[in-house]
This record gives sequence, C-alpha cells and structure tokens, in this order.
Amino acid sequence: MAKPMTSRQREILTAIIETYISTGEPISSGTLAQTAFANTMSSATIRNEMAELAESGFLEQPHTSAGRIPSAEAFRIYVSQLTSAPNASPNRPNTSPPYPDAFHAKREALHAQIETSFIGLAGASVLLERTSRVLASLSSGVGLAIGAAASTDLLEHIHFSRLAQRRVLAVVVTRSGTVRDRVLTLDHDLSSVQLETSANFLNEHFRGWNIDRVRNELARRIAHERTLYQQLSEAHPAADATDLWSRTVPPGAEQQQTVYIDGVVNLIGLPADRDRLRAMLSALEEKQRLVEILNAYVDTTEHSVRVVFDLEHQDPGMAGLVLIAAPAQISGDSTVAILGPKRMNYESAINAVSYIAQLLHRIDIGDIAPLSP
Repeated sequence: MAKPMTSRQREILTAIIETYISTGEPISSGTLAQTAFANTMSSATIRNEMAELAESGFLEQPHTSAGRIPSAEAFRIYVSQLTSAPNASPNRPNTSPPYPDAFHAKREALHAQIETSFIGLAGASVLLERTSRVLASLSSGVGLAIGAAASTDLLEHIHFSRLAQRRVLAVVVTRSGTVRDRVLTLDHDLSSVQLETSANFLNEHFRGWNIDRVRNELARRIAHERTLYQQLSEAHPAADATDLWSRTVPPGAEQQQTVYIDGVVNLIGLPADRDRLRAMLSALEEKQRLVEILNAYVDTTEHSVRVVFDLEHQDPGMAGLVLIAAPAQISGDSTVAILGPKRMNYESAINAVSYIAQLLHRIDIGDIAPLSP
C-alpha cells in the first residue's frame, strides 16, 4: 500500500478473508456489517475502507456484483499474522469468548485427533503414508509426504529361502519397516543350511547399517582378505544378498525420494476450468516434479512452516494452489505438506502440518514410542 494499513482496515480485511474462506462467496459491505461486526460498524464505513483496500490490491472484484474477494497478497498478510504470532489471532479483538482460550482448545483438539490417527503405526513408510492421508482429511486439499532417499534406510533383518536349484528368495527388512523381496538366480546351488548361515552372518555383523555401506564393506573385506572372504562369498550368497538392493531399487533411486499423495479428489470440486484442472492433476501425477517443487521451497535445516502462494512460477499447472509445508525428520530428511486452494482454513492447516512434523521427529529420535492404543 502507498500508506500503512490502519488497524481498522486490517480488521476489515481479516473479516473478509475469514468470511470468504467460510462461504466461498464475494463479500459485500452490507453482509460484513451484519455478520462479522454485528452492526457495530456501519456499512458505509466498511464500503469506504473496502474501496481503499481494493485500490491497494488487497481485494478483487470477480464480476460486476458489489462483492469483493481477497487477493493473493491479502492471503499473504493473513498467513503472515498466523505464522509470526502463533498464539495470537488475526481475528477481531472483541471476539468472545477470549481468543487465546478458544485457540488453545481448538489446537489441543486438533493435536488429539492427529495422534489418534497414528495409533499403532510404526516404520517410516507407514507413518508417511498415513501422514498424507491425515493431512488430506484435515484440509480441503491434497496431503503430501516426501520420504528420505532409499539408500539412507538401515538394515534390520535379512532372510534367505531356497526355492529351487540356484534360485533363492531374499527378503530384506529395513529399520523404517520397509520389506523388499526378490528372487535371486545364483551361479551355483546352495543348501538351506548354507543360506541360513549366510543370513546369520549378515544379520550379526551388519544390522543397523546402511544398505549401500553393507555392500561396500563386503567388497572391501573381500579385497583385503581375498582368500578367506572369497571362500565365504563362494560358500554363501552374501554378495548376492547385498546386490538385492541394487536389483530392488531402480537405477538412480539413491537420489530419489518416495512420494505419498492422498486427497487428489479434493481438487475435483475446485471452481477451475477444465484445462486448468487437467494441468493441476497432471502436475500431481509427476511425483518427481513434486519433489523438485518441495525442495525448491522447503529448507530441511529450518523447522518452521512455509506457506507459498506463487507455485505457478515453478509449474504452471500449480496456478491457483497454495503449498503449506514443513521439514520433518523420519529416517532422514522428509517433508510433510498440504497442497490446496487459496480458500482453505489456514490456521488449521498450518497447525496440522507443524504438529505432524514435530510428532514424526519425536518418534524418530525415540522421544516417544510409536503411539499405541
């Protein structure tokens, strides 16, 4: 604005934003005077202030009716108030009951709802998958969770089972709860006893190790004590076992991240034209593109929630959508996020993203055990 926004203008703008979020309809001065201000402020006064707000770019007029809707810049100001003073409300100061009490009660109820949704779950992949579902259900948008690169996972247990001559089923269980199985074709046949011995060797020496590190360490040992470990590799499928990782994960997966998406159907009801909606859905299908967008906006070294309104700069298909995201620590660097329309409950969405990120980190470091019934 050419001049600072007055407290009354800020109050009116907040009321317009919250009414628009609630109804989805353009707001007129008369409606605002009756509903948001209970006739404590005249319609003429509100109309004059709305004219100044519109002139400054905070309100838009979608059609020729008298109603106005908030602009993207207005939403930025509103969200800035929520994120800069999380225990204060952008609402009118005479809200009754006192806002801090209502805020804390609503926040605690949301946290309890989130914790209930994670009861009985363990393992990074399961927790991240549930995260996307919970965030979608709590918002009017899409829930996203981006998991750590596959190569960062740690070995928990490996098992070999003889299927036929020179054919072995290898099952790898990681610390995050991921289970991978592959049928290996060996150069020579091995008995069930030899397979069991090989599995015991790997489980005893390499439990808790990064999978790539297991493979590299075995290669180092074989090179260092070629005779002894050559006999080991010939007698046991240790080399084949560690090669399971490269066979299981597609080439380049060490640099990729797993993307969990839920709630795409929430976007179907958006008042967008067919071409824009098709572009949005196409962008969501390109999961690697989502990883790039999140990495562009979310700094994993920070702990704060980021709200981004200009996603179309990264991908035209994201025009009209808002990203609310936060870094999380669960078996490595991860990100949890909501992707939704500008008209959403920002207070609830920001709170949900922030709390789930904290919850995943507490589980990851063992500050709390996976929630149980």
